[in-house]
Amino acid sequence: MKLALRWHVLLIGFVLGTSGAFAADNPKPSTQAAPLAQRPGHAGIASANALATEAGFEVLAKGGNAFDAAIAVASTLSVVEPESSGMGGGFMATMHVAASDRNVFIDAREAAPAAVNPKDYLNPDGTPNRDTALKGPLSAGIPGEPAGLVWLAKHYGKLPLTESLAPAIRTARDGFKPDSRLVGAIQEEQQNLERWPASAAVYLPNGKPPVEGEIFRNPDQAHTLEQLAQYGDSGFYSGETAQKLIEAVHAAGGNWTLKDLSSYRVKERTPITVDYHGYQIITAPPPSSGGVAIAEILNILSGFDLSQMDQVHRAHYVIEAMRRAFRDHNDYLGDPDFVKMPLDMLLSPYYADGLRQTILPDRATPSSMLAPTSGQDPGMHTTHFSIIDADGNMVSITSTVNYILGSTFVAQGTGVVLNDEMDDFALVPNKPNVYGLLGSKANAPEPGKRMLSSMSPSIVIGPDRTAVIGSPGGSTIITQVLEGILAFIDGGDAQQVVAHKRFHHQFMPDVVNVEPGAFDAATSEALTRMGYTLKNREPWGFMNVVIWDRRSNKLDAASDPRRPDGLGKVQ
Repeated sequence: MKLALRWHVLLIGFVLGTSGAFAADNPKPSTQAAPLAQRPGHAGIASANALATEAGFEVLAKGGNAFDAAIAVASTLSVVEPESSGMGGGFMATMHVAASDRNVFIDAREAAPAAVNPKDYLNPDGTPNRDTALKGPLSAGIPGEPAGLVWLAKHYGKLPLTESLAPAIRTARDGFKPDSRLVGAIQEEQQNLERWPASAAVYLPNGKPPVEGEIFRNPDQAHTLEQLAQYGDSGFYSGETAQKLIEAVHAAGGNWTLKDLSSYRVKERTPITVDYHGYQIITAPPPSSGGVAIAEILNILSGFDLSQMDQVHRAHYVIEAMRRAFRDHNDYLGDPDFVKMPLDMLLSPYYADGLRQTILPDRATPSSMLAPTSGQDPGMHTTHFSIIDADGNMVSITSTVNYILGSTFVAQGTGVVLNDEMDDFALVPNKPNVYGLLGSKANAPEPGKRMLSSMSPSIVIGPDRTAVIGSPGGSTIITQVLEGILAFIDGGDAQQVVAHKRFHHQFMPDVVNVEPGAFDAATSEALTRMGYTLKNREPWGFMNVVIWDRRSNKLDAASDPRRPDGLGKVQ
């Protein structure tokens, strides 16, 4: 009874917005980082595939900048890593333009077609239809990646698309040796790929998945990329490619129109910026939920000195901050062009003060005391790459087709597998999507609306060092990037940041996912006594990081050791 009364008092204190008692206990100045006054003189790229990283350097060697290299990396990943991203999907980019000392955010997120109908994603009994939400053309939003790459070339690059897309076109036409991840993804989704003749033709040559070490080609995608290189937006969103997309989607029961394609637009938005103990974090705004959640978590944690805590209490406060940020993620966030969100409140340090007061120093907060709901185990797909060029331009891009191999639906003649991003909408309010994330009407599908995302491409600027950071991982993207930022602030180099052991809490289910080695036995036992349910989980994520040490003017790049196929390289 006394514990319940204590919670009641604490929660009333939060609602009334009283100031944070913890904030005054460990004051640390939150200051603007020093301006970037120098250039590295060399470049660093970290991506999920060695061929993509090398494609970026190939374009830099032709006189391109980080933005041209980003086009080469993203398009090559579309060819060699279609299980995670591609021309049939979308991306979000947080960028620093060195010449103007300006930070920008590019929203090339997919959008709902005009004919979207929530009833298409329901079973007769009103429960979510997971098949239409995840497989086939009804699961696909209008792709944004092709338009995003054209936008980068037109507004920020130095080279024509014919140059920056050349490595991807060559790789698709001449072929490459698929890695174990791609082969495994095709094997896992073989039954779904077999449902669509064009999908089977691309990914099941001779009726079987490709074999590691043998050459795999996608000449149709090479042609699609050639059309994009020659004609820009119209090479994908109108003309030959658009017609192929519409015919294939309609033939399989989808509802796209040529107007859906021709009306798609890239949007530049103002990135979210948050100061944390002398570090400036530049990150993704809505329709990404990631930047808001990361900012909210850091604002809560800013009232503590994590460096002075033992592992148990550090983990405790980080988990509790995660819990509260994901609760708000579920309730408030959506496409800013459709939904009015209380961002001033969510990003306010005063709001964080109130949330901080609801955290007990020695006890877990049951999520049921914040709001009752349900969820599932988070997933891990998507891709991320980071680039810093010789002039100090920076690109942090997270790209996706959502779930593994997206919708598994390839539009005949395009070689492009379409996304299944419609599942990222709250198709049924307060019912979890494939990643266990919940949503409200703020993220309900509407014509032209962009679905909420966890993608969190970020740039971190400290007094002496700068990091470009991000990761795939569904709902775990947010916590991975958060923990990577904290590891960087603690002084970690690129390899230490990407290798940092992870844990994850997303409000519901009320479980802490723990990577083996993240906590020692004593810490796990202490957290369990505090009321946490810990769940061991196989390693997750594919973080790619480039760090610029402005004292030595050296770059450091690393790809996640959990996946052997990535490459972080400096030259």
